[in-house]
Amino acid sequence: MTLPKETEKKGFVQDKFASVSEKYDLLNSLLSCYVDHYWRMAAARELCMYPVETVLDLCAGTLPLSHELVRQMPRRVVSVDFCHDMLKYGVRHMKKGYERAILPVCGDGEMLPLADSCCAGITVAFGVRNLARLDRGFSEMLRVLRPGGKLVILEFSRPSLPLFRGIYMYYLKNILPRIGGLISGDTEAYRYLAESIEAFHAPDQLARMMASAGFAQVRYYPLTFGIVHIHTGIRAS
Repeated sequence: MTLPKETEKKGFVQDKFASVSEKYDLLNSLLSCYVDHYWRMAAARELCMYPVETVLDLCAGTLPLSHELVRQMPRRVVSVDFCHDMLKYGVRHMKKGYERAILPVCGDGEMLPLADSCCAGITVAFGVRNLARLDRGFSEMLRVLRPGGKLVILEFSRPSLPLFRGIYMYYLKNILPRIGGLISGDTEAYRYLAESIEAFHAPDQLARMMASAGFAQVRYYPLTFGIVHIHTGIRAS
C-alpha cells in the first residue's frame, strides 16, 4: 500500500484504529510475543519521580499504558486519543478501581484540550508515528508540560544488527500483516503498521526533532535489540 498523505493521514489512521479496536490488545501481545508488556513497563518507569502528579498519556488507545502508569504509582492519568472506538473499548475493559485514576478524553494530539503547564509528565506509546504533523504534536506536548516535566516516547524502530534486522523486516512486511489481517479482519491496517515503521524517522533523527521542538536533555535507548526505542526529554522552562 501507499502511505497516506499528510492531509489524509488523520482520517485514515482514525478509521483503521476504529476497525481493529476490538482485537487491538490481543494482537499487540500476540504479534510481539507479549514483550509489549515489558516495553510499557519500562516506559512508565521513566516517570517514577512523579508519583502523585497528573500525567498525560497521549495516543492512549485502549489504555494499556495508562493502566501501567497507575499500577506502578498512584497518580491521575489523563488519557487522550482521537479514536473514540479505541477509548470506548478501553473504558469497557478498565480494571476495577482504576476508573478513579484514569480520565479518558477523546481529543487531537495536535490540538490538545488541556491547559498550559498542567501535566508533570507525558507518555506516548506507539503514537508519534501516527501524527500527521509531528512538529505540531511536539509543540502541544511542550505547551501542556510544566517546567521540569518529562516527555517519554515509546516507539517502534528498525534494528541495527544486520542479521536480526533482515529477519525482523521480513516478519514485519510479510508475516505480521497476514496474522493481523486474519485476526482483526483488516489487513490494510497492519500493512500500514509495517510500512509506517519502515518509513518512520530513525531514533537519532527523532531525538533531533525533539531537541528542535524545545525539549532539553533529550536521550534515547533501545529495547529488544532495537525493535523499539524509548526517547525522553525535559521541558526546561
